[in-house]
Amino acid sequence: MPPESVLLESRALRDSLAARTNVLGKVKVLSMLPDGLHVTTRMVAGYFEVGEDVIRQLVARHRTELSSNGMATLRGADLRRFKQDILSRHPGGGYPQPRSNLGIFTRRAVLNVAMLLRDSPVAREVRRYLLDVEENHGTPRTRTNPSQDRSLEARVTVVESCLADVGAALRDLGPVLRRTSDRLDRIDERLDMMDRRIAVMDRRLDNTNEVVCAMSERMAGMDIRLRQLQQETAGCPRPRGGRR
Repeated sequence: MPPESVLLESRALRDSLAARTNVLGKVKVLSMLPDGLHVTTRMVAGYFEVGEDVIRQLVARHRTELSSNGMATLRGADLRRFKQDILSRHPGGGYPQPRSNLGIFTRRAVLNVAMLLRDSPVAREVRRYLLDVEENHGTPRTRTNPSQDRSLEARVTVVESCLADVGAALRDLGPVLRRTSDRLDRIDERLDMMDRRIAVMDRRLDNTNEVVCAMSERMAGMDIRLRQLQQETAGCPRPRGGRR
């Protein structure tokens, strides 16, 4: 097994082991945000039992490498959406309230931090465990079928990338669904109002029909009475008169 300090110096070796994120859980439980994909700078510092400034300094020195493994800094609209959709559902409020930006890390980026962080017992344990796994399980596979091992790592990388895309898509879709739901609620209210107006019109039509029926009955009665008067008038003798 190579000394764990080799990981601190060799990016090529770090890149070859970047997909073995399951090692993190073997050493210590890594709590994730509600999306199951990210942790904040504070959570990374808590995992490695160091200060947040230590993680920020590490990010400043190795930003390109960490970014290639899933670290990102959110600002503006992206930060507002992330706070609303993800951080607001984090239990206990154990996350920072940044004014302008927020650093987030995937599991792969957290493992990258473990391979770079010198003065953390947890990071050293992750490196030792990682190299033990590589020596006991990774190297034999590489000797027998190196293309298969690289293919597996590539697939893991693709899956993690897809999951990150899904998380981002869900964050973007959340506000759209809420706006759609609000519009449907307004449409339901308008339909209810139309139903009430139609019900009022139906009642008015019923009242009008009743009035028309009553008038028709009265007119029919008047017609019968007129015919009776005509018959009575026709049967009466006309008075006779003349000059004497």
